[in-house]
Amino acid sequence: MWDYLKLTVLGVTAVLAAIAANYAHDLAYMVNALVAMLAAAAAFVWVLRSADERLQTNEGEYMDGVIRAGVIATVFWGVVGFLVGVWIAFQLAFPALNLEFAQPFLNFGRLRPLHTSAVIFAFGGNALIMTSFYVVQRTSAARLWGGNLAWFVFWGYNLFIVLAATGYVLGATQSKEYAEPEWYVDLWLTVVWLAYLAVFLGTIIKRREPHIYVANWFYLSFILTVAMLHVFNNLSIPVSVFGSKSVQVFSGVQDAMVQWWYGHNAVGFFLTAGFLGMMYYFVPKQAERPVYSYKLSIIHFWALIFLYIWAGPHLLHYTALPDWAATLGMVFSIMLWMPSWGWMINGLMTLSGAWDKLRTDPIIRMMVVSIGFYGMSTFEGPMMSITAVNSLSHYTDWTIGHVHSGALGWNGMITFGALYFLVPRLWNREKLYSLAMVSWHFWLATIGIVLYASAMWVTGIMEGLMWREVDANGFLVNAFADTVSAKFPMYVVRGLGGVMYLTGGLIMAYNLWMTVRAQPARATMHSAVPAE
Repeated sequence: MWDYLKLTVLGVTAVLAAIAANYAHDLAYMVNALVAMLAAAAAFVWVLRSADERLQTNEGEYMDGVIRAGVIATVFWGVVGFLVGVWIAFQLAFPALNLEFAQPFLNFGRLRPLHTSAVIFAFGGNALIMTSFYVVQRTSAARLWGGNLAWFVFWGYNLFIVLAATGYVLGATQSKEYAEPEWYVDLWLTVVWLAYLAVFLGTIIKRREPHIYVANWFYLSFILTVAMLHVFNNLSIPVSVFGSKSVQVFSGVQDAMVQWWYGHNAVGFFLTAGFLGMMYYFVPKQAERPVYSYKLSIIHFWALIFLYIWAGPHLLHYTALPDWAATLGMVFSIMLWMPSWGWMINGLMTLSGAWDKLRTDPIIRMMVVSIGFYGMSTFEGPMMSITAVNSLSHYTDWTIGHVHSGALGWNGMITFGALYFLVPRLWNREKLYSLAMVSWHFWLATIGIVLYASAMWVTGIMEGLMWREVDANGFLVNAFADTVSAKFPMYVVRGLGGVMYLTGGLIMAYNLWMTVRAQPARATMHSAVPAE
């Protein structure tokens, strides 16, 4: 019965997508409709071929297949995102790289949202989904709820990535930072995200462990809050059901307020709370030490999720937003120092008695560096929200350096550590193919981040000072083109830092591939759900 229902839904979806492609008003919509049609047709064939096989699922085992697929997607999208980032970094330094024959599809304006979405939502999103599926099963002693619904989440989320990416290159964007996909892509993501919430929450509800481990608190807060943010920030009315363009429900300063309520909390919950869930599981597991203070973890959880949701308006200093609203955001941003550093202290103190492992275990080294970058970024962010500092930093490359030190240093390094932890266990291998390669990856990534962030800090502060420099008569000394010219050396340094980070990612991909392909299997496979 379920198979017939699935076939009906997929068949109707494929036909409707084909009709939409035929009547499309623009190229981006047509290509996205064709992608949706092919995806529905492929799923239809798969369901049809497997309908009579009566696949047996062992409810006594963890559902690790979807996690293995998530690992592969995370590595793939990471390399793609880093590669596009390096390319657009050099496009800024050398404008000739905006290749004439590839216009307008591969210019900076279209590749930049492709890069941010590939790193944040494709690399980071797949990392969060696959690690949350792994963690919630192990800490709940329960198989993922919903049967194959977890596979729908995986494939549905990656279809969203493909639709968004092709839309960007072809010019479909609603021009909202971190929320560029158009209305029909947003609708699809909403469906997928609700399924993700159902799988995660359903697994917690049917857990065999009475206690809910703190990592699951962070994962659940990230899933719930991102759902709310996504829905409200993307409220729009399509111009036509056969076109990609839409009109935002909010406008003017209200639209800016909602956008940066979303934008800052996408950082706060997608890139912070979710990855803190990752930290609270993988750091203690790799260090083989319990969390230093479980009480502190609960305190800083509630403080973090209460304070973060108010901090967005500080991104709108010196705009049409009322001063009281921007000041409110600044105050809450400053208060965020305390819960943010609560985790940094908790994470570092978890390594008490295991510091010697820093000499021998490059995976622990990555995790410690990620904690350090988290502490630094959560100090720098509140500082930059202060009105006087913001007057210098806003709209400059200092902000770019801040964002990338957090994304590459905090989110990237903890994800790498989690991948190195997971692959031998998920593929039942004795150990990683090469710890020496992990060390090379660590040093290339760390030096690359330092070069990138330092270059942006220097050029950002220089840029801000040049913009406010005036002569004796009160006239501006520097034209905008003067600041662009002065930044050239630092742009080259940034590009080289990106090359190092990308090289580390490629080494990781090869190392993980060889771990699966060449390493001997372990004697036993630890994937069974513990008995009640």
